[in-house]
Amino acid sequence: MNAPLLFGCDFSCAPTSRKPIVIASGRMGEAGDLALAGLQCFTTLDAWAEWLRSEPAWIGGFDFPFGLPRELVEQLRWPREWNALMAHYASLSRAEIRATFAAFCAARPVGGKFAHRATDAPAGSSTSMKWVNPPVAFMLHAGVPPLLAAGASLPGLHIGSNKDRIALEAYPGLLARELIGRRSYKSDEAAKQTPERLAARTSLLAALDAGTTRLGLRVALSKAQRTELLGDARGDHIDAVLCLVQAAWSAQRASTPGPGFGLPENFDPIEGWIVTA
Repeated sequence: MNAPLLFGCDFSCAPTSRKPIVIASGRMGEAGDLALAGLQCFTTLDAWAEWLRSEPAWIGGFDFPFGLPRELVEQLRWPREWNALMAHYASLSRAEIRATFAAFCAARPVGGKFAHRATDAPAGSSTSMKWVNPPVAFMLHAGVPPLLAAGASLPGLHIGSNKDRIALEAYPGLLARELIGRRSYKSDEAAKQTPERLAARTSLLAALDAGTTRLGLRVALSKAQRTELLGDARGDHIDAVLCLVQAAWSAQRASTPGPGFGLPENFDPIEGWIVTA
């Protein structure tokens, strides 16, 4: 069998032609470099979900949460088994999710409104119950069901019907901060798509090209790919590439102890874990 497709996914819970879901696919070279094979965009959730089901074998890094904070789940008295919890969560509307989480926050003190997953601190990620800026609660709601429908396995959380499709939770901000610190490299607002952010994207790509990350992977880009990534002021394409790097690192560690793929041996099976955190 051929090696599975490696890809990173920059996700939108409401994709459009202006803000699509972006997939960056890649392959490992003989020298150990990660070559970017291509970028593709999906303007609907259905088209993205169909693509997941059409690819026979893949290891993907997805930029959306795979679980909810245990503290939240227990206080709401929701199911404490991941599959049952995801089925319950998928049955709710976005309005119901927003109202439930807003009520949870309203009852808590200032400075501790949200519950967090254990992975959020080391990853520097937003809580998966946040419904705005970014709406990761809705990303979880929209993203996980298509993974399950594709029969994918989510290591440490769920064993799918298709052993050749592996879904991993990735987070591009984790790798970006390692490479360029807190410099902003993207914005959805045209007025904020500044030369300073272009310079930050240039530094980010240079660091990926040099392989100066603790993940030990060098990303090989063609001149045209580099131009395309620099020109995407929204940063969605670069974010997909960062997720690809995390997926490739995990793929190299598929047989590590526990759930494999470089994940901790005993992370919370309700919350999930961001690879490389």
